[in-house]
Parts: sequence; structure tokens; C-alpha cells
Amino acid sequence: MRQGAADYPHWMQIERELRRKLQRLVNAASMDDIALVKNTSEGLSLLAYGLNWQSGDNIVSTNHEFPSNRIVWESLKDKGVELHLADLDNDDPEEAILALCDTNTRLLTVSSVQYASGLRLNLDYLGEYCRDNGIIFCVDAIQSLGVLRFDAQTCHADVVVADGHKWMLGPEGLALLYTKPELRSQLKLKQYGWHMVEHPGDFDRHDWQPTKSARRFEPGSPNMLGIHALNASLSLLEDVGMETVEARVLQRTKQLTDAVMHEGLLQLLSRSDPERMSGIVTFRRKDLDNAAHAVLYGYLMRHGVICAHRGNGIRFSPHFYTSQQSIETAVTMAAAFNSG
Repeated sequence: MRQGAADYPHWMQIERELRRKLQRLVNAASMDDIALVKNTSEGLSLLAYGLNWQSGDNIVSTNHEFPSNRIVWESLKDKGVELHLADLDNDDPEEAILALCDTNTRLLTVSSVQYASGLRLNLDYLGEYCRDNGIIFCVDAIQSLGVLRFDAQTCHADVVVADGHKWMLGPEGLALLYTKPELRSQLKLKQYGWHMVEHPGDFDRHDWQPTKSARRFEPGSPNMLGIHALNASLSLLEDVGMETVEARVLQRTKQLTDAVMHEGLLQLLSRSDPERMSGIVTFRRKDLDNAAHAVLYGYLMRHGVICAHRGNGIRFSPHFYTSQQSIETAVTMAAAFNSG
């Protein structure tokens, strides 16, 4: 406000620091694999409309995905691309997903953690299958980055995309897009501008070409305000340590799951087996219909319990800083609510 762009060189250094933090967060091989995009939907769209589809290609996903990871793939129907959705309401969701893959499967795209139920998928298992069968593996990691440790190398992800405003504690308007170099070079570009070229500071250069790094997906001026905010929030997560963050969140999830299961009026909708647990616990009141759950959601929000009406129930999402007392109070309020 007072100095204008006098500190712009320092701002650019903050941008570089953020890319380095995001590289560490997903264990990317290089900082060049990290692009800063507006949101998850934009990142998925860059993939969907960067690939050269052939009529008869198919995409495998699940029936529990957030619309961001569904609508973009449905939009490819006029290109002859089919979308096959696996039913996750079974004991072995990974096998249900892989059962839909065939020789025409070009892409498998799943959320690392399902937004409504909190179901955590075995990404390593899915990624190994994709690697062995020549299928592009895309992970929407918005419900796990910042709460669960993530390794793009171990799970063989070709693409990882996630908004910063969920568990990463950042603002809306900035997201991570990770791409492997071998896939990145195959994606057709749909957006062009000064920022995505090989020499972005040489404004008089006319023999331009897109940079080989993931910055090729960033056509114009960066979201500097969002970059500073997300860099600060990731600094907090790094100070605490992702191993500690994950352990604390899973401990609170276990406390919340146990509390729900001990309340006679409440029914747990999330899985309770440890390997499936994440930071999300969804439950319903046995005596309420879906419309009444919307009323319950409003009641909880008005009384300071931040939650969401998802999956025909109420979704609680404690982070590492949420106290046990807050969890107990929230569950007690949900059980005591009188819809009449």
C-alpha cells in the first residue's frame, strides 16, 4: 500500500519459496514439476483438454467424487470419451475401481480422500496398477494435502491437483498442480501469455517458446496475495511437521469416531478401520431425514461448530489444532439437537 512494487524482487522470492514447500509437501522430484493455478477445477481442466483423446477412450473414476472431479470428465462426451464410475459402497473400493479398467482406459482419476465420507483410498496400489498398464493416474488431493503425508513418487501419480484453502489452511484462489515431465510435454496448451514462456522477463523477445517446467500452465501474472498467504500457512505446517500433523489429526478423528459411535442417536457414515480414516468424520442422526440434517447443520454453525452438510449427514473435519473438548462439545450438541 505504501511502497507499490518496490519489493517485487522479494515477492518473487516468496513465490519460489512456496513452490519449494509444495515440492516437499508432495515429494515431487523437482520444483519444476509444480504449477500454481487458480483452483482444482482449472488444474483438472488443463489435463482434460490437454490430452489428445480418441473416440472410444474411457476414464475410470468413482461415484463419490466431488463435482470438480466429475464434471470436467463428463464434458469430454462429445469427443467420444466414456466415463466409468466405480461404486465405492463396498469392502474393497480399490478392486471395484480397477475392475472397470480395460484396454481402452486412458486415465484413472480419484480423490485421495472422499469429500463426503472421508474414505481414504490406497493410492500406492492404484498407482502401481496404472504404471504397469500404461494408464495416466490423476489424484485430486484436496482432502488430504496438509493433513496426511503424501508421496507422488511412491503412488506413481502423473498428476496431483489440490486447492490451498482446505487442509493447507490457505486462501481461495490458489492451487497446486503437479505434473510428471513426461506427461507434461504431451499436454496441449490452451492458454498463452508472458509468464509461461522460457524467458518471462525478456519482454522484447519475439522467438518465444513455452517453458518446459510446469510454469507453462501459468499464462499471466501470479496471484501474489494468495502466494504470500499460502506460503505462510505451509510454513506453519512445516514448523509443526507433517508427521506430527497427521498423527494428531488421526488421533482426533479416532476420538470423534468413538464419540459418535457411543451416542445412541448418532450413526457413523464414515469407515472406522484405521487404514481408511482421514481427517473427515461424517455421521447422521438416526431420527432425522436429509432435510432435517440441513436444519441441524445450520444450528451447529450458528453455535460455533464449523461443519458441513455432506453425504446425507453432517461432516466434521478436525485439524491438528482442534481440542478434544471442542470435539466432545460438538458431538454432544449434535446429539442434543431438537428439530421440533
